[in-house]
Amino acid sequence: MFAISRYQEAFLDYLKTYPFKKEPEGLYAPVHYILNLGGKRLRPVLTLLTTDIFSGDYKKALDAALAVEVFHNFTLVHDDIMDDAPLRRGMSTVHEKWDVNTGILSGDVMLVLSYTLFGEYDPGLQAKLIGLFNKTAKEVCEGQQYDLDFETRNDVTLPEYLKMIEYKTAVLVGAAMQMGAFIAEADDKEASAVYDFGVNLGIAFQLQDDYLDAFGDEKTFGKQIGGDIAENKKTFLYLKALENLNGEDSGLLQNLYDLTPADTEEKIKTVKDLFVSSGATGLIREEIKHYTEKAFKSITSLSVAEEKKQVLLEFGEKLMSREV
Repeated sequence: MFAISRYQEAFLDYLKTYPFKKEPEGLYAPVHYILNLGGKRLRPVLTLLTTDIFSGDYKKALDAALAVEVFHNFTLVHDDIMDDAPLRRGMSTVHEKWDVNTGILSGDVMLVLSYTLFGEYDPGLQAKLIGLFNKTAKEVCEGQQYDLDFETRNDVTLPEYLKMIEYKTAVLVGAAMQMGAFIAEADDKEASAVYDFGVNLGIAFQLQDDYLDAFGDEKTFGKQIGGDIAENKKTFLYLKALENLNGEDSGLLQNLYDLTPADTEEKIKTVKDLFVSSGATGLIREEIKHYTEKAFKSITSLSVAEEKKQVLLEFGEKLMSREV
């Protein structure tokens, strides 16, 4: 009971056997491709785990878990197009393997498939799940727009950045957990507490992702290292470095983000050096710890056995020590 591998295996078995359409091939082949590229399966695992923690049957949560995973991968397909990203999980992105039009259309049908999966639940539960899903999907889109806006702004603040990653990444983690609580018929207070846990853990997760984007190993991380720097993304590392550097180095960092130099590798190397010398790398580690602890605090009042809370704590700790 509560072994993470158990939920991963159950979800992957369900994903492999779920009867997604295959025709027309040009529409559905990219859907099968992105869903089978691997990944951490963080969100669906949390849906199943949360259902189990509140003494529900986690197998009843498989459709909701799959809906969350399909939606998440839909956002990745479209995000990769917007970022012109060449790699996803160490493999070609959908728009690189096929083309941009295919990526847009296949992403669109994944969004529709997400809603279809909620049709398996009773009307009352279905209404709660879709209501939460609608709110979350809207916030994810808002977060993506903030992210795009920040690329051309030179006045982005740290609170704005944290709001952006909360919407773009963290709310879906929170929603995945709250769906599990809904399916297990937990009361509203308990469902709200696990949502807060998921959101704070999601913020910590994204901060860790930002760090690994600059300082991870491309072989294990699965994405191009330095991609955020190349795309001039105003991450926590950038904002803290800009805040802490002296005038000359601060100006250099700003100039590098205003330009698209011919030698992108040299730009990435220089910016990473500035991240280190400014102390931003240490500060992001502190921020990751802060949000992880905030997540842990949000579930202290749950009226479930301590061993169940411990499962969530251990999951969070393992997630924050990842290198992929």
